[in-house]
Amino acid sequence: MPWYKIRSGFFGFGWIGDMLARPDLWPGAFQAAAGRWQLWPVLLLVAAVAGLRLTAPSGAARGRWLVRLGVLGLAWLVVEGLSVGTRGWNWGLLERLLGEVAGQPAFGAGAVMLGLFFACLISFGAAERGALKGDAFVLTAIVLLILLVAVFVFYPILSIFTGAFQDFDGSFTAQGVRRNIGDPKIWSLSCLTGGGPCGVAWRTLFLALCTASATTVLGLAFALVATRTRFPFKRGLRLLTVLPIITPPFVVGLALTMLLGRSGTLTQLIEAATGLELGRWLYGLTGIWLAQVLSFTPIAFLVLIGVVEGVSPAMEEASQTLRAGRWRTFRKVSLPLMAPGLANAFLIGFIESMADFGNPLVLGGSGGVLSTEIFFSVVGAQNDPSRAAVLAAVLLFFTLSAFLAQRLWLSGRSFATVGGKGDGGRHALLPARVAAPVIGLVALWSLFTVIVYAMILFGGFVKLWGLDHTLTLDHYIRAFGISLDGGLRWTGVAWNSFWTTMTIALIAAPLTAGVGLLTGWLIARQRFPGKAAFEFALMMSFAIPGTVIGISYIMAFNLPPIQMTGTALILVACFVFRNMPVGVRGGVAAMAQLDTSLDEASLTLGANSGRTLRRVILPLLRPAILAALVYSFVRAITSISAVIFLVSAKYNMATAYIVGLVENGQYGVAIAYSSVLIVVMVAVIGIFQLLVGERRLRRPAASEAAA
Repeated sequence: MPWYKIRSGFFGFGWIGDMLARPDLWPGAFQAAAGRWQLWPVLLLVAAVAGLRLTAPSGAARGRWLVRLGVLGLAWLVVEGLSVGTRGWNWGLLERLLGEVAGQPAFGAGAVMLGLFFACLISFGAAERGALKGDAFVLTAIVLLILLVAVFVFYPILSIFTGAFQDFDGSFTAQGVRRNIGDPKIWSLSCLTGGGPCGVAWRTLFLALCTASATTVLGLAFALVATRTRFPFKRGLRLLTVLPIITPPFVVGLALTMLLGRSGTLTQLIEAATGLELGRWLYGLTGIWLAQVLSFTPIAFLVLIGVVEGVSPAMEEASQTLRAGRWRTFRKVSLPLMAPGLANAFLIGFIESMADFGNPLVLGGSGGVLSTEIFFSVVGAQNDPSRAAVLAAVLLFFTLSAFLAQRLWLSGRSFATVGGKGDGGRHALLPARVAAPVIGLVALWSLFTVIVYAMILFGGFVKLWGLDHTLTLDHYIRAFGISLDGGLRWTGVAWNSFWTTMTIALIAAPLTAGVGLLTGWLIARQRFPGKAAFEFALMMSFAIPGTVIGISYIMAFNLPPIQMTGTALILVACFVFRNMPVGVRGGVAAMAQLDTSLDEASLTLGANSGRTLRRVILPLLRPAILAALVYSFVRAITSISAVIFLVSAKYNMATAYIVGLVENGQYGVAIAYSSVLIVVMVAVIGIFQLLVGERRLRRPAASEAAA
């Protein structure tokens, strides 16, 4: 395969016929023979591996050498790729020591495949040495995940933090970091003494704590109503919990503004009825909090619904058999067993609030948060990358502190309730003292959600939202028009971005769910050196705001050795490694309820780790699989903060297109486009539900058995 990147794209395969005639398409061996001496060490390492494989017997000694050769191969690829750029050496010191060298393009398919080959050498060599009981599947999964996280998480973050210590001429300096680290605008506590606003760090922390608490409580309430009550509208509740998360950015903020803003519909009704002057209360932390709770409660519900269903009915029945009432059973048995889900839902809500960009941009007013401050530090008039890096470090500190606090709370406690024995019980209903307030809270929040979405739907069918409410279909025709003259033609202005968005989202969703759940299984079930650091590294991409992720991807992947800007691949990679932690946390929370005896029984009966994962663990993780698929697919469509930096003319995502419509004042077309996206996402989520199926842990109800 071509060693260097092909400008026209690898998967077009048009390069095959031109390979011999064009030196830029040659494989690595031909490139080395043509004068690129820096590739000779790679070829020598491959030859050494082949000789070792053919002559040395399998065992610990050969495994040790395979690991060494794999590490050397990866290390040389990294050093060679970072040292030689398109015009020669990237550092003047190397040119003075080694002389001039020909420039090289970014790595292509050949270099990438050889990198994967060296990574697999490490895992199979470690298996021959007996690491992790010689389980090559587990070792290969760990090594490949570490490699992917290093390339798509650490390398971009390192690129942007390196830029913090560089001046405009490229020279290294720490002056910008020293200037920003102690800025009172970041750390001021004047709000406690009445002397002014608090710093942006404390505002963001307070908002994240409030949002995480509210979303966890509401998510648990919806999960309990859906599983532990006789509430007649459970299917409607599930749809309402999903609606906010499948809404494109800015739409919820716009709907809240039209409903509760200074001239909003509900605001005018309240002022007319009471005579109160409500003012601009929506713009600031209050409005951001309300929009975030609307947006992130579904994530908490998706995490908690599987955990609530996974509590063993047998334990609740045992408690009631021992004469505990329903309230005591719920408080002493059921709720403590939901602790992993509650902790993970709180953590995800906290991180989502910290990294949120769209809601603060619309409703923030004069009170910004860390994500918007980072954005304006990079693309605004300030143009201060060192300030952006300092703010990102503060945000990362808060997020990782919450992560460590969660681990401390859950450490040393067991929550396993699903074992190898069949469970014939059925979940107990909520006690009356819990059911009444929970159903009331859910009903009120559902009513508010319906009103907000009625405003969104109404906005797509009127000429000018807020001013001219004449009914019309012009916005939908302009966005998604179809012509039958001379054949089927997609004449609407939104079709190109729509098909691009669907294609990329459908590619990214299963990859995100697969990588996330595999990682969650490794964290929950395997013991290997550096597991805590590995889990810590995975949360970094989720903790960093999307604005920083987008800018860091541009800085890291705009030049060799890895060049992906302007391609669909950079969008897929961003979505996979930005959203993967949700699958990881959901998988860890669900697997905390599965007894390890299930794995041990499968391994004892002769299955390897891969078969145990596929045939035993995955069928019991269907709620977590569904949550990961739904979340990753929806976020690939609705994400804006990172995508706005990574889209191109050829690959323009729906959210970036909607932002352009909003900036041009075409609110009707933006709402129409958003409404169509919501309908499509609901349909795809339903298909995911049918494909994944449901997890069965107990006997069916009498009506189900009769059917």
